[in-house]
Amino acid sequence: MTHVAAKRSATPDLPEWDLADLYPAPDSPELKADLAEASKAATAFREAYLGKVASLDGAALGAAITEYERMSEILYRVLSYAQLLHAGDVTDVTVGQFHQAMSEKGTEISSQTLFFTLELNLLEEDQLAACMADPVVARYAPWINDLRLYRDHQLSDEMERLLNEKDLAGKAAWMRLFDETIAHLTFPVDGETLSSTEALDRLSDPDPVRREAAAHAIGGVFGDNLRLFARITNTLAKDKQIEDNWRNYAHPMASRNLSNQVEDEVVDALVSAVRESYPDLSHRYYALKAKWFGKEKLQFWDRNAPLPDSDETKFTWTQARETVLGAYGAFSPDMAKVGQRFFDNAWIDVPARPGKSPGAFAHPTVPSAHPYLLLNYMGRTRDVMTLAHELGHGVHQVLAAKQGTFMSDTPLTLAETASVFGEMLTFRAMLDAAKDDPKRRRAMLAGKVEDMINTVVRQIAFHTFEAKVHAERAEGELSPDRICEIWMEVQVESLGPAFEFHEDYRSYWTYIPHFIHSPFYVYAYAFGDCLVNSLYAVYQDGSVSDFQGKYMEMLAAGGTLRHKELLAPFGLDASDPDFWKRGLGVLKGFIDELETLA
Repeated sequence: MTHVAAKRSATPDLPEWDLADLYPAPDSPELKADLAEASKAATAFREAYLGKVASLDGAALGAAITEYERMSEILYRVLSYAQLLHAGDVTDVTVGQFHQAMSEKGTEISSQTLFFTLELNLLEEDQLAACMADPVVARYAPWINDLRLYRDHQLSDEMERLLNEKDLAGKAAWMRLFDETIAHLTFPVDGETLSSTEALDRLSDPDPVRREAAAHAIGGVFGDNLRLFARITNTLAKDKQIEDNWRNYAHPMASRNLSNQVEDEVVDALVSAVRESYPDLSHRYYALKAKWFGKEKLQFWDRNAPLPDSDETKFTWTQARETVLGAYGAFSPDMAKVGQRFFDNAWIDVPARPGKSPGAFAHPTVPSAHPYLLLNYMGRTRDVMTLAHELGHGVHQVLAAKQGTFMSDTPLTLAETASVFGEMLTFRAMLDAAKDDPKRRRAMLAGKVEDMINTVVRQIAFHTFEAKVHAERAEGELSPDRICEIWMEVQVESLGPAFEFHEDYRSYWTYIPHFIHSPFYVYAYAFGDCLVNSLYAVYQDGSVSDFQGKYMEMLAAGGTLRHKELLAPFGLDASDPDFWKRGLGVLKGFIDELETLA
């Protein structure tokens, strides 16, 4: 077995990643050696520290944490390689088996060391404070403090180990079933057989006949598989409820809010602010769009349709790269320099191809290596924005890598900051370039508004859908029809009276991976978008000196600081209700300008 990258694309001008910076191949001696070292180190670590963490002084605890991080990075490197290889072709059976084998091996190894963080959390405050006098332990203070957030929710060592090992045959297995089902589905559209990525992309086609054909095909295929997706959703929601109850979480979102290190009331304020603004945001914009289309009502397949007189310019990969790096460089040459590394090296997998994971992501891998980006590039303006988004993640991950394996990751709410800011920089640059072309400017503004609605309004609607599904699942299993009804309720509320919804749209909740892989992840997108809007407003008004320097420092902090500390240098506070109104005001301002241009 010698897979290094995914299957070659039919579009050789679009670069594909080379995973050899992690390992030459799945059966390479380097990977086998790392797995052996991780296993050996975990066994030795368990023998040295099991039941003894409370007896360690500062220096000994510092040495233990350092070793724990070292062997964790080795294991994360292996798992990252397996995940990326699998994402390159989810339909390859051999790759799928390798991915599963590495997941099982990773669980086996991590179960040996699971006791360490549990025992660390049981240390009394005065004992931990004494250990913090050691400089090594003090350096890990942010990581330790993050761990101790879960102190009241952890179970016994045996129970934690059991849950960790059973995940492979439990929720991880259901997630794999979801991924492989989505990857294998095909959609018959106008005599063609499309992947889910290709079919969903056609909903942005300028031809309404092609959009409608794709919309019905998508709804039909997902509808045919509704019982399976409902079974996956019900099972995972029940699994979460059981574990939440054992861990004494107050509500289904509590664990996510805790991992995001954001207070319940802050999330509630965000959700309330967005839902209250639906009439002034999505409802107002889509009513305007219906007028441009000369319709009283839009069909659901018109939601992402380009404007009737929009410029459907396609961007080559070179143009997309230069546009994004140019926007980054105008803001900060240092940021563009980091971004350039992704193009100078084989760190991005760009083309859409059969079997490839849909959507886009940035994977940080491990600090001793570098991030990788996955795109499904189709050449649209929206794809340029996706590149700007994922490259923002990549830059963030490179800058934060110096914090090490345990402190380079940020909570999801902050992880979206760099990506959305990168999008905004790119959009503003492209909008400025169109200042003498009102037609193109309107099309670009409309595209940005739609992207922001998708990021803010749509994600909060997704959040509302999840909240309702989990609440009802606590009372009993939901039928496929009931899940569809909840989906339609939140869609009607969020998108507004400008739409006419077809029966086929009832099944569109089925393909959204966040519901399966990361319950209640989605509000982080809205959090990040509104946060960036407020941050960008500060940048524009020039009220903060050396904004660029402070921004780069914020990204380099990784997971060592919380949102209050990170935003303080910019004079922002997410706990202030006006913070969210300020962020939503940017979107409202764009819609105001569109009404003027119309």
